[in-house]
Amino acid sequence: MTTVVVLRHGETEWNREGRIQGWAASPLNDRGRQQARAAGRHLAESYDLDRIVASDLRRTRETTAMVREGGDFPDPEFTKGWRERSFGEFQGLTYEQVFGEFPEHRGSVGMLGLESRPAGGESLLGARERVLVAWEDLLEQAGPDEEVLVVTHGGPIYVLLAHVRGTDLPTAITTLSQRNCAVNELRYDHEAGETEVLRENETGYRDVEALE
Repeated sequence: MTTVVVLRHGETEWNREGRIQGWAASPLNDRGRQQARAAGRHLAESYDLDRIVASDLRRTRETTAMVREGGDFPDPEFTKGWRERSFGEFQGLTYEQVFGEFPEHRGSVGMLGLESRPAGGESLLGARERVLVAWEDLLEQAGPDEEVLVVTHGGPIYVLLAHVRGTDLPTAITTLSQRNCAVNELRYDHEAGETEVLRENETGYRDVEALE
């Protein structure tokens, strides 16, 4: 078995304001840094991580750095594969602005939403393909009994959970939730070629009143 712990990045001001971040270099805010440090302490107590793989965007790099303050963790590997979907020219605008004026970009509107590509950005299907390639690469490289941490974004986590459970992406986008620095735990059986979700969107490890 390989255990994969998937962590969403800490909070940014654009998260609080409901702005589309995509590939923008938005930093963590004070609460996001607190969340990441709390996640690091929890991960150090709960796992014996052999490897860390993370999106190479600023907010995930910062989250990874704060996490690693909590224990003796391996050096991280940063990759474009685990990036959030790129929204191109819409990055920095609010979700209300973009989806109100351009509802075809919503992933919940079926095939149109999955194929629609913002100028300078990527479609949901394109982002999904990229994330699943990163997932398959991770599983191919992981050894039995290894524990791997992936630091990523909400979008890739929805893609991954939908893939593992065999559900469609529009359903995952509209029904799933991922809080900042939420922990998800998946276990991959190399012999059976199957993945099981053991924990999802868990933030009970931290003082919610202090950090939310």
